Amino acid sequence: MTDIDGITETRSDTISVFNGPSPAVQILNEEKEEINFVASWIKEHIERGLLPHELGVFVRSDAQLQLAESAVNSAGLTFKLLDENVETVSGYVSISTMHLAKGLEFRSVVIMACDDEVIPLQERIETVGDGADLQEIYDTERHLLYVACTRARDHLLLTAVNPSSEFLDDFAAKY
Repeated sequence: MTDIDGITETRSDTISVFNGPSPAVQILNEEKEEINFVASWIKEHIERGLLPHELGVFVRSDAQLQLAESAVNSAGLTFKLLDENVETVSGYVSISTMHLAKGLEFRSVVIMACDDEVIPLQERIETVGDGADLQEIYDTERHLLYVACTRARDHLLLTAVNPSSEFLDDFAAKY
């Protein structure tokens, strides 16, 4: 690609979620299965050489943070809950809500609790007065998920407990 100054840039080492490896989507039957599946996935990536600080685990809201914490603990790793300062720490898995994901990048990302009524958040849908507002909520919720997904450079895992979010169908349609 040549920019406005005539400088040619290549991005041969860049892997986009949509041009690189396909995201993995796993829909499980209960929360404990989701925790165990994510813990195994994390352990597998650590055994392949991934460092803890190269891994981000995201959930929709504070209500699901404990789920992410349980998965990382079950993998035998320590974590740092990201706050408004969004500072990752070497040697620690970063855990956060999707709202704080923008601007971050990790080699591997797990997005947990992509369940029906979580994404899109049921409480937001119940407050809608008309169709235009409902469409706006769906659009912002879908955007929130996609921003979190694009934080993954090499590997992306999305998990849910059945019934899963209808937004996961978007990934199935592409892959």
